[in-house]
Amino acid sequence: MGSAPKDVYHQLVRWYTCAMPTVKPRYQVTETAGIGRALDIAARRWPHEPRSKLLVRLVQVGSATLEREDSDVARHRQEAIQGTSGKYDDVFSPTYLADLREDWPK
Repeated sequence: MGSAPKDVYHQLVRWYTCAMPTVKPRYQVTETAGIGRALDIAARRWPHEPRSKLLVRLVQVGSATLEREDSDVARHRQEAIQGTSGKYDDVFSPTYLADLREDWPK
């Protein structure tokens, strides 16, 4: 195995942060067909933004969408709990749990 070619930058240690004024992680994204399609869609929404900025916008919009979906799931779950609360009071007698526990080993 020889050494990596000089134009393969990802194999160099920390090549992307040595001259950057940040200690935060930086990420590289290869523009695959799917990412290119997402960037093209974002470019229709934000036509004057460079593709690098569109990528940031997509991450922000995706994050907000996931948060909203998580909130919706929690709300629906709470509504389901509240919707069934007290519906089955007549199914079990008031002493049901005490009676059930009498059968448990001590």
